[in-house]
Amino acid sequence: QVQLVESGGGLVQPGGSLRLSCAHSRLSLNYAIGWFRQAPGKEREVVSCISVGNDNTYYSDSVKGRFTISRDRAQSTVDLQMTSLKPEDSAVYYCAAALSTGWSTRDADFGAWGQGTQVTVSS
Repeated sequence: QVQLVESGGGLVQPGGSLRLSCAHSRLSLNYAIGWFRQAPGKEREVVSCISVGNDNTYYSDSVKGRFTISRDRAQSTVDLQMTSLKPEDSAVYYCAAALSTGWSTRDADFGAWGQGTQVTVSS
């Protein structure tokens, strides 16, 4: 049973920072972990992904230069450092794993999902 647990969400003022963490059970040697988000009334969108096999990374245009994804192999965690946060970054953030492929940014390829953590950017 694949388990992913997100932590680190909360309320932050515009311009502030938050660090999200995704703890996951050891999966295999080659898979991808992605961070997605969904705001009220909007579709879920990919934010950032990292390949465990070769550390390849992806960032959506809306977060590029502000967010950084990283992983700790020993701890089996993938973190998302978010800086210069904007109100439009407010959403529920989900961590997900793509197990059948070593790399993907497509929502449909991520078959295991965490419960999500709320991020609210507001003054």
